[in-house]
Amino acid sequence: MQKLAIQGGNCLNGEVRISGAKNAALPILCASLLSGDSLQLANVPDLNDVATMRKLLQQMGVAIAVNGDQVALSAAHIDKLEAPYDMVKTMRAAILVLGPLVARFGEARVSLPGGCAIGSRPVNLHIKGLQAMGAEIHIEHGYIHAQTKRLKGAHICFDLVSVTGTENLMMAATLADGVTVLENAAREPEVVDLAHCLIAMGAKIEGAGSDTITITGVEKLHGASHRVMPDRIESGTFLVAAAATGGNITLTDARADILDNVLEKLHEASTTTWVEGGTINLQMSKRPKAVNVRTSPYPAFPTDMQAQFMALNTIAEGSAMVVETIFENRFMHVQELRRLGAQIDVEGNTAVIKGCAQLDGATIMATDLRASACLVIAGLVAQGETVIDRIYHLDRGYEHIEAKLSALGANIRRLK
Repeated sequence: MQKLAIQGGNCLNGEVRISGAKNAALPILCASLLSGDSLQLANVPDLNDVATMRKLLQQMGVAIAVNGDQVALSAAHIDKLEAPYDMVKTMRAAILVLGPLVARFGEARVSLPGGCAIGSRPVNLHIKGLQAMGAEIHIEHGYIHAQTKRLKGAHICFDLVSVTGTENLMMAATLADGVTVLENAAREPEVVDLAHCLIAMGAKIEGAGSDTITITGVEKLHGASHRVMPDRIESGTFLVAAAATGGNITLTDARADILDNVLEKLHEASTTTWVEGGTINLQMSKRPKAVNVRTSPYPAFPTDMQAQFMALNTIAEGSAMVVETIFENRFMHVQELRRLGAQIDVEGNTAVIKGCAQLDGATIMATDLRASACLVIAGLVAQGETVIDRIYHLDRGYEHIEAKLSALGANIRRLK
């Protein structure tokens, strides 16, 4: 199993290109199932989750050609309407093949998903939505089995805001008979990016980016070309890493308009930031100030940036409170930060962090994707060497992270 070894104490300085967004690329890859024509994608990140999704689609019969960050997909000859457990267990996003398969082929058999161990993320919203659209669904032997002649438009109100639920039902509704209205829909930029791709394929979608999305079904979708949006979580992670180390960095191929809440918190931490087109610049010349964080669905502060800001707060001036409202088990990085000397108390969904002058390197273990990024940031500021075990989580969501950090001046290497 691979590890990362980090010698802390170096400021991050220089320029880094932001990759395509994992959480946009995965549903967009699944959108290829909705048409027999070719879908041409650009800016697709080189990540383990993306590779797993490609393998899953290929196993179903999708022809895929990869050339750098360009991916061409053709679902003209699908011969298997199943997502098996072995392919799904490491990646919850595989549930996103359910809607497209049922919509186009009238049937799907998808394993109940796995992924990060950060708490309950039920798929009942997906199931209830498809049932409202006329699908007959049974859960047997750990699989969701859905069947229908053709999905029907429906009015669906989500009990909870669900990004993948919104994406799955939005894709399914593109080929349904009639109009589908999704209320209390997720407003995340990745949902909007998927909608842009679907519209390019001939779908009729209005309201993406708001809490009410209206989809008018069409008989068929056609091929299209689409460029995946920049990864806002990767952007935020590098900005926080630079702030924690007292660095000066420039992000290229980035989007500041989808990072408002993160940039506001960085300003509270005493950074200087400015935006020029697709670049975001950050300077930090002193010890950061502690900042309170409360996670909520977009456009509020993202749960996927909670752990990174906790790492920043461990060495900040003052005390801060971090409240996690999305996932009930997303403080597993706390005990690892404590091994580095962080002063953190947790009660329920609230963590109180008292900043200390320095952290000390130690051997620690990553527990999920964003916790891994948090521990990398902590290792960058800790005195001495920090070794992070179980870094396969990082490779699921960050493209060549040690190479990018090394180019910015970090002393980081991968151990095999």
